[in-house]
Parts: sequence; structure tokens; C-alpha cells
Amino acid sequence: MTERGAVIITGGNRGIGLATAELLAARGARVVLVARRREQGEAAVARLGANAELVVGDLADRAGTAALAGELGERFPDVRALVHNAGIWPSRRVLNADGFEQAFFTNHLAPFLLDHLLEERLKASGSTVVKVSAGLYVKGRVDPERTPTGADFHAIRTYADTKLANVMMLPLLAERWKDAGVTVNALHPGVIRTGLGDRRGPVGLLLKAVKRTWQPPEEGGRPVARLVADPPATSGAYFDVDKEVPLAPVALDTALAKRLWADASAALDVS
Repeated sequence: MTERGAVIITGGNRGIGLATAELLAARGARVVLVARRREQGEAAVARLGANAELVVGDLADRAGTAALAGELGERFPDVRALVHNAGIWPSRRVLNADGFEQAFFTNHLAPFLLDHLLEERLKASGSTVVKVSAGLYVKGRVDPERTPTGADFHAIRTYADTKLANVMMLPLLAERWKDAGVTVNALHPGVIRTGLGDRRGPVGLLLKAVKRTWQPPEEGGRPVARLVADPPATSGAYFDVDKEVPLAPVALDTALAKRLWADASAALDVS
């Protein structure tokens, strides 16, 4: 695999992100790990060796995401791929500094903002954008009046809501970038054993036991790495592991998708 630019992976210091980075670095890619905690990021980079670099950045709010985009754009003018892997699954409603429900921002608005702030870099490089999604998006229901602030927060369903909102951007992004040489696709990497959604108490213990039956992060990293190393000719597609599948009807509400896009653009001051 001959790489001409950086492969940026958010949440690249652990789980599926780190597994993806390991696979790509082993093939000669120049991987850039975005991690919130420097110590964990440095440990991951040391594990990967000379082909890895670290950028410390926080996708918790608009200011942190914008600062991260600024550093990425300055340090890496040639972006081979951008992998949106970072995500959270909170057990309670928490608002971020901008007044958004935290999962809605980190899982949906932060990738949206990064895509826009790095857009000129992506276009100049003919980049591949990969969104690590979840099959649970089919259970999502996004209310543009309530979901962004968590007024309809639910400890399980909200995660699905945020993934649905993000997937709904796929057709719009594909249309926006169709003449720019940028491809954007999303995938469900499988049911993977990571720290996502970990809880305390009895529910947490039960989840931990269930996760033992799930596949290891390496299996989740494999299809993500494939989309980076061997991107499909199509754009705006959704993959269930290695198989391209149609988006579920719930993700094809064009009017709602355009509303979410317009609301995000206005809130984040991007066009």
C-alpha cells in the first residue's frame, strides 16, 4: 500500500480506531491518531512505530473541534483519508459547552464540523472519508427540536439517534463532493468488544459479561482499513462489515436530512 498522504483517525488510540491504525501502518500508511488524552495517544503511537503520529484533540465541543481542525490542516496538507471513528454512548444526559447533548455533538456534529473545516484539504487531496457507524442507526428517531439538546434523551436509544443523524448526511455529502474527487462512505464494523457504552453497577457487569462473546477490536478494524486502503468507486454508500447494503428507509428522509444539515450549518457557522 503506497500512501501519498496522512490517514487521520479520530479516536485512534484504542478499540477499533487503534486496530485500524495498526493494520494500515503495517501496510506502510502514514497514520495520524487523534486522541483526547496525550498519555494514551503517546502509548498508542509508540506501539505503532515510525509510521504513526499523534494529534491531541477534543471533539467534545465546537471550540475543541475547530482547534483540532486547525492543527490537522496546518500539519497535514495532504490527507489521504479521514476516518471518523471517535464516538461515545453516555448513560445520562449531559450538555456540552455549546448547549448540545454530548453524544449528539461528539457522534454527529463534530464529524460534520471536521468535514467542513477540512473540506479544502480533502478536495485538494481527493480524499477518502470513512464514517464508522453502527447497525443500531435503524432504531434511531431524530427530532430536530429535541434530539440536539437531549430533551428526548434515552440511555440506549440516544446513541442510535446520533448514528442515524450522521448516516443521514451521507447522500448530501456525496452530492456535495461528487465533482471534487472526494468519496464518503459509512460502515457498521460488526459487533465488537470495545469500551463503548461501558456502565457501572449491575447493568455494567451484565454488559461486560455479554461483551465477552463479541468479536475483538481487530475484527472491527479490518473492514474500516479496507475502505481506506481499497476505497470503492461509489460514494454515499453504507457497508455492513464488507458488504454494501442499502440505507434503511429511516435514513432516507431527505427533508429531515436537509433540516439537520441546515441546523448544523447554522449552529456551527459553516456553509
